[in-house]
Order: sequence, then C-alpha cells, then structure tokens
Amino acid sequence: MDLQGDFHVYDTTLRDGAQQEGLNLSVADKLSIARHIDGLGVGYIEGGWPGANPKDTEFFRRAADELDLKHARLAAFGSTRRAGVRAADDPQVAALRDSGAPTVTLVAKSHDRHVELALRTTLEENLAMVRDTVSHLRAEGQQVFLDAEHFFDGYRANRDYALEVLRTAYDAGAEVVALCDTNGGMLPDWVTEVVQDVVASTGGRVGIHAHNDSGCAVANSIAAVNAGATHVQGCINGYGERTGNADLVTVVANLELKLGRPVLPTGLLRDSTRIAHAVADVTNFPPASRQPYVGASAFAHKAGLHASAIKVDPNLYQHLDPVEVGNDMRLLVSDMAGRASIELKGRELGFELGHDKELVTRITDRVKQLEQGGYTFEAADASFELLLVEEVEGQRPSYFEVESWRVITETLAHRAAGEEAVSEATVKLLAAGVRYVVTGEGNGPVNALDQALRSAIVQAYPEVAKFELIDYKVRILDQGHGTDAITRVLIETSDGETSWVTVGVGHNVIEASWGALVDGLTFGLRRHQA
Repeated sequence: MDLQGDFHVYDTTLRDGAQQEGLNLSVADKLSIARHIDGLGVGYIEGGWPGANPKDTEFFRRAADELDLKHARLAAFGSTRRAGVRAADDPQVAALRDSGAPTVTLVAKSHDRHVELALRTTLEENLAMVRDTVSHLRAEGQQVFLDAEHFFDGYRANRDYALEVLRTAYDAGAEVVALCDTNGGMLPDWVTEVVQDVVASTGGRVGIHAHNDSGCAVANSIAAVNAGATHVQGCINGYGERTGNADLVTVVANLELKLGRPVLPTGLLRDSTRIAHAVADVTNFPPASRQPYVGASAFAHKAGLHASAIKVDPNLYQHLDPVEVGNDMRLLVSDMAGRASIELKGRELGFELGHDKELVTRITDRVKQLEQGGYTFEAADASFELLLVEEVEGQRPSYFEVESWRVITETLAHRAAGEEAVSEATVKLLAAGVRYVVTGEGNGPVNALDQALRSAIVQAYPEVAKFELIDYKVRILDQGHGTDAITRVLIETSDGETSWVTVGVGHNVIEASWGALVDGLTFGLRRHQA
C-alpha cells in the first residue's frame, strides 16, 4: 500500500516545533532530528522556512548532500506571495522554488479579518495570492500543500470566504489543504462538524493542523481523521509554540493501535519510544515522563492492587502491550507497594522472591518504613536492588569500608567577582585490605566528596575510573523545618554504557549526598564485579 498516497503523516517539528519557548536548534541539530524522524516512517518532514532566516536556508542547502531520507519527502514551508507582486517575482517564493525540496507547504490566510487587518489587503487580492503562488510552484514541478491559517475561527466568522480560499487552492493545483486550528481553541465535536462540511463542500483532500491550547490537539486530530481528513500534521513530543502542537507519536499510535488504521510502514511504530527520546536528547528537553505511549511512566505501576492484578495478567491494568510502541512496563516500589509489587519488581531485577513469603513480607515492611523516613525507590532502582541483595543474601554488598569523611568549604572575604568558593573533602577508608586517606577538591562540598571518594576507591578498583556522576537532584521533604528539614538526594551515575540511580536521605544535603554517592559506587562495582 502506498502510505503516502493513502494517508499523509506530516511532521513539522523542525519548523513549528522549533517555535517552542527555550528550544534552539542548530542546523546540525535539525539534520540529526530529521534522520530520527525519518526512522519513524513519516511521509513528510517540514524542514523550515527557506529565505525567512539564514539557518533554514542553510538547512536545505546541506540537506541536499547530507540527508538520505528512506521514507519521508522533505517539505519547505513559506507564505503566499506578497500583495501586488507576481509570484514569479517574489523573493520568498523564489527561495521556496530554489530550496530543492520536492514539496512546498504554503501558509495562507483563510480568516477574513486577518486578511484585512494583518495582510492589509482585500479579500479578492488574498485569493489571487493563493491562486498565483500555488499555480506558479506547481508549474515549477513542486508538490504543493496549503496550510489554511486560522481556518476554524475564520470558518465561524465567514464560512463562505473560508471555503472559497480552499477552493481557490484546490483549483490552482494544491494537493492538500490542511485546516489549521492556529489558536488551539477548538474541541473535537466542533472539528468534526467543520471537517465534514469542508469535505462535502469542496471534495478536496483535507488535512488537520492542531495546536494544544485547549488540551485537545490529539483528540482534535483524531476527530478530523474520523470526519474525513487524510493528512495529519504534528510534532514529535508535542513541541510547539505556547502549549505545543499535536504530539505526532500519540496521534499515530491512536490511529494504528486504537482505530486499526495503518499509517506508517509496518513495524516502525515500535521504534517510537526510542525515536522520541533520541529527539529529546538533541533538543536538550528531558523526555516528559507522563507522555502517552512513550513516557517513562506510561506503563509504570505503583499501587499494590495494580501489581496484584498484573501478576495474573499484565493487560488488566494496561491499555495495550508497551512493546507495540517500543516502551516497557515498570513496577514502582513505594510505600503504596504490596507484596505483589515487591515480588514483581524483584523478578524484574533478577530476584525470584515468590517462594519465600516471609522474605517478601520483610522486604515490603522495610520499604514502607524507609519511605516513611524520606527514602523513595520509585526512581532509584539501584538502591532498591542493593536492599534486595542485603535481605536475600543476609548482608549488603561491600567493596570498601569507610572509616570517616569530612568536608570543608573555604570562602575568602575579598574574593574576586565570579571566583568560586573551593571545597575540600577528606575520606579515610579500607578497600581490598589497604587503608587510603585521600583529599579531593571541588566546586562544592558534594563535588569534593565525590572526587575524594572516587580517588580513594579507584586505587583498589580501577573500573571506577569509568564512573561519572551525570545527574543530581535535591528535594527538601519537610519544608516547615527550614534549614533543619530532612533532605533527599537522587544521584545518577554512568559507566559510559548504562546508568543507575541511587538515593540518600539525611538531615542535611551533604549527609544525604554521601549516602547516595556510596550506594552509586557500590552498585557500579557490584555490576562490574558480576
């Protein structure tokens, strides 16, 4: 089946998604993201607006040599010609023509007030701008789509004119007209009604471009498809201006897995979690844990009641098998955990606990007691695994024995502007039968402790040289106690191949950090020793 012919999945991450606050993409970033999105099997990737800014112009220039797309066609975005200028003479139309993109998506006004107030031209001239630009680019051999900006609001204000803009585009050779909910204020029933009318009134191919200001971008996209749209636009991870665009992975997963409508090449939806996270790495926006389908929490179970049911059948508390989108089920260990949660989580980590009910009860009670004191094991699988080892084997893994540690931060009264305070830590410990006394310096007490602890242990265990602290989170638990409050620290450590998270709790941030640091090195050594 020709998926691009039967249904268009159109990604606009590199253009509309890039308008998200705080998201700044280099040309290299955009090329990298385009390769990832192509791996999902979408039909079209909108690369940007050539001629409008140097970065997008450079992207299309480099894309010609550096992008080898396997599934997608590259689309250039731009506007219809200016009022009073022929399309053939308009520099921005020329930039679209010269971009090398086989597809051009034109944005055009379909709201009468926007034509008169924003474009400052007549309704008739706006139609001429659409007709002239579409027909010119079609004559140049490019496939042309039209984004009807503010269409739904324009339809409500002046239905006849909004539809006339669409008919003009179709008559000039536009293959698709995407109806844009530019302000993002529509609801699904409203979208259904309008799309059905457009399909019946024009007979043309209709697309949907939804924003999420009403929280309905995905629902509106699905409603449009059910009403007859065969072209859907969106962004990976729901990126976009204000509250974002429709999350393209969520839309596609709903179409394929809920409605039984294949819109991507077979099997590629299973790469969606990996691709969504890879794009998040490039944009430097951490993946949203609660994102549908691909989020880390999308198939995470915390309540003991859920775990008991999942133990019998995983689908009792999951709307689908996470493998379908390349994700995985996770069992969270918390004070809400029951015996089933502990048993399943233990099995996930390689411990078969079901044969010993007393052991499971003891671990469950201990987890609940520790969490009451401030610990959390939901995100700290490594600390929980060390706890399991201690309960199952009767002792905690130990590769070194700490004798003492201390840390000092010295601040000069007249230090220069921008000069950082220096912290110094001293650690005394036994490792592999040898006593080490090591001092480390850092740009803070925790960094100094990390340096000293690592410098001591690496002499006995050289593999520690690979370990690196890559994330550090602090939370004050009982804020009413001010500076005397209980502090929880989560530390993520990497060996260059995988990473693990450990937790520490204490009456001050240094004490809590020390506990998490020790657990992190202990877990890493256990993994490497094994």
